[in-house]
Amino acid sequence: MTEKSRYRALFLGAGPQMQCGVGQFTRLLQQTFEEIDPGGSTPLTLTRTEGTIAEIWRAVGTARSVVCNFPIVAWKRVIARPLLALAFARLRKRKIVLIQHEWRGLNWMRRITYVPALWLADSIVMFSPLVRQELADDWLMRGMTRKCVLAPLPPNLETSAEIQDSTLRQRLIAARENGQLVIGHFGSIYPGKQPNALLEIGAILKARGLKPLIVYIGSFIRGIDRVEEEFHARAAELGLKDDVIVSGFVASNHELSGLLGAASAFCYPLDEGLTARRSSVLACVQSGRPLIVTGPALADEFDHHPRFKELIDRGAIVLVPRGSDSTAYADRIVSALERPTASVPFDFDGWWTDAAKAIGAVIPAGGTGRDSACRIRQS
Repeated sequence: MTEKSRYRALFLGAGPQMQCGVGQFTRLLQQTFEEIDPGGSTPLTLTRTEGTIAEIWRAVGTARSVVCNFPIVAWKRVIARPLLALAFARLRKRKIVLIQHEWRGLNWMRRITYVPALWLADSIVMFSPLVRQELADDWLMRGMTRKCVLAPLPPNLETSAEIQDSTLRQRLIAARENGQLVIGHFGSIYPGKQPNALLEIGAILKARGLKPLIVYIGSFIRGIDRVEEEFHARAAELGLKDDVIVSGFVASNHELSGLLGAASAFCYPLDEGLTARRSSVLACVQSGRPLIVTGPALADEFDHHPRFKELIDRGAIVLVPRGSDSTAYADRIVSALERPTASVPFDFDGWWTDAAKAIGAVIPAGGTGRDSACRIRQS
């Protein structure tokens, strides 16, 4: 007995138990895709204990395409299973849609694990022209750019008016009431975000008597480098040991919303400049607090993303010219706090609908990805 594939898309994920940014993105994308095309998709959970070879083979056969936000979870945990699913998709002539968030910013060992997925993919969805350019500049991978399509990145986090109080939130509120300038930085802490650069800015603000308290809402990414040790050493060297807080992982969106709302402003001095893939920036903007960040490296970085561009145009995101020193960032923080800010509703669902439609445009609507005559044999 043969029959057509049941679903348009099979989304590879790690299940709701995986509380990480990659896992959250996959869940929200599949949910939004299902709202647009009811019954058109299904998830496949792959963990260290879930997803046998037989189960993966059968699941791949039920869909016309396989969508993989590689590596689906923290990269060391589950690599072989999603790659196996992509290999099965190739054998079964299903279209492979790979979602690729970054490239050059990845540790070189991580990039190696991504290479097979990129080679197997039929379409590679990216969110930033700069990341696409990084792939083009890689002599080994530049041929992959012919597969690339751009999609507008939505925020992983929807902040809530219903907040959960915490000891840290009370500390931040007390600091502001005592005249301190609470500078926030949200998201995982790793070299690509230049966490130490914000310390330099804090030192300048402190020298001006503005009493900064720099709060990193997130945790350090584990790696082979010494980022965390060097960070704390630099803070002590600048005399900021008592003026820096690292929250660690925050599991609750309600608690996170409370922390973001307690900041005076946010600041991201980025070596690569602001890109359209910075979901952490979008989370901060929802708080209504000004966000100061390095300007983009490419003039067309946001041409494919009108919602992100609108945030910049109305001043919710304040750009600092590339190459500026720490003093320029300190000046922009102060000037941003001096002007009134208007709270504008954030259409979280609309952002996700835009992304799902863009990604859905490369998912086949009928037949199978490579061969519309292909059928699944079931006994």
